[in-house]
Amino acid sequence: QAQLVESGGGLVQPGGSLRLSCAASGFSFSNNPMTWYRQGPGKERELVARISSTGLNTNYADSVKGRFTISRDNAKDTVYLQMNSLKPEDTAVYYCHAPYVSSWGQGTQVTVSS
Repeated sequence: QAQLVESGGGLVQPGGSLRLSCAASGFSFSNNPMTWYRQGPGKERELVARISSTGLNTNYADSVKGRFTISRDNAKDTVYLQMNSLKPEDTAVYYCHAPYVSSWGQGTQVTVSS
């Protein structure tokens, strides 16, 4: 059974940084693209970033381009989201998602506030 467990969320001041991690198990991680989504208060869930199975190709939402970096370590079955220059509008629950196995993590809260 596919399982995704996110960690690394928290409270950070505007301009700060956080690194989210998502540990995968129960499926062939290295053969699957991975994504990060987020859902802010009163908003729909939106795609933040996507990374190919090899890690060679990445895509980002316009709102995070140049500030966020998605990466993966296939030896550790883990995908990361490095978030820099955080803004209050980045406040959301962040979810890890494996689209081809239809698996979601439980989410990790990121709050950007002074």
